Amino acid sequence: MSTDLLLLSPVELGALKLKNRLVMAPLTRMRAIDGDIPSPLAKTYYGQRASAGMIITEATQIAPLGKGYPATPGIYSEAQTRAWKEIVDEVHTKGGLIVAQLWHVGRISHSSLHPHEGLPIAPSAIAPAGQTYGADWKLHDYETPREMTAADIAELLAQFRQAALNAKEAGFDGIEVHAANGYLLDQFLQDRTNQRTDGYGGSIDNRLRLLTEVLATVSEVYPYRQIGVRLSPYGSFNDIADSDPIALFTAAIEKINPLGLAYVHMIEPRATTAGGNDHVDEAAPLTSALFRKAFQGKFISAGGYTRESGELALKEGLADAIAYGRIYISNPDLVERFSQNAPLNPYDRASFYGGAEKGYTDYPSL
Repeated sequence: MSTDLLLLSPVELGALKLKNRLVMAPLTRMRAIDGDIPSPLAKTYYGQRASAGMIITEATQIAPLGKGYPATPGIYSEAQTRAWKEIVDEVHTKGGLIVAQLWHVGRISHSSLHPHEGLPIAPSAIAPAGQTYGADWKLHDYETPREMTAADIAELLAQFRQAALNAKEAGFDGIEVHAANGYLLDQFLQDRTNQRTDGYGGSIDNRLRLLTEVLATVSEVYPYRQIGVRLSPYGSFNDIADSDPIALFTAAIEKINPLGLAYVHMIEPRATTAGGNDHVDEAAPLTSALFRKAFQGKFISAGGYTRESGELALKEGLADAIAYGRIYISNPDLVERFSQNAPLNPYDRASFYGGAEKGYTDYPSL
């Protein structure tokens, strides 16, 4: 047994007390059932991984219009909340900690996924490059989104508040606000996608406004010490970019420092794996090195880490906990395997999205 690993030591992220520093990263698996309700299999899937220091759920839409892919779960209906409660209870029964990642995709969507709501919404009416999956699981060209009005923004804040209330009802230990990966809150942050001329666009301060309003809104339900936020400086996934990412994300951290959040969760752009093939860009900037010192709270880093590179990042003070994604899919007992330095099950990329047990709940433990 390897008990001297820093990865296996406890850590407190705000009010969240982790028994180890392995975090199960939010992993979209596209296996929800009708009504965007988490599948009954999800209870097994999350329960199998309860030895993680903390589980961050798959991204969970706060409203029908927040949905960007087929078969992703929501947290806006009573039926969804009941299903999440069963999952949370299972994780808690096994001694685990679980937070809900609250998500709105903005323009990274297709109207077939929310036919009653119509076109996707975004800070500005700018279509992303490329194609996306519609309700028929086939690729479609992105549509030009509808620019959000002041009323839309007010409604969005109300939806975030209700999603936080539902997360509380389900018993989640905390929530993570998804402001990364080119989804709606990230679209407001970055100037490629935000070309507004009102109080939510233009200056960096204006572009940070919606994120801080969302955090303030959900803090009416969960204290800041139980709220995390996910950011992805230098990320290019979903056709996102900013003309000055260091200024933008340094300002973002300075804005959220006084809040006393549980943690900031940043994605390293060197591991651009979302939705595509594995790729490690060694030339990409190390966001943990750039932004870790600016943030006064606890820091989770994600991005293709191994046991060794995760341990090194902790020892060098670049992070307080490490989020693991693909190897958590294929190794439900990742903590035990790291502890024993045991071989890892290889993951099967073909079964990441959609399907049933195969590649979801059938990976063997030691």
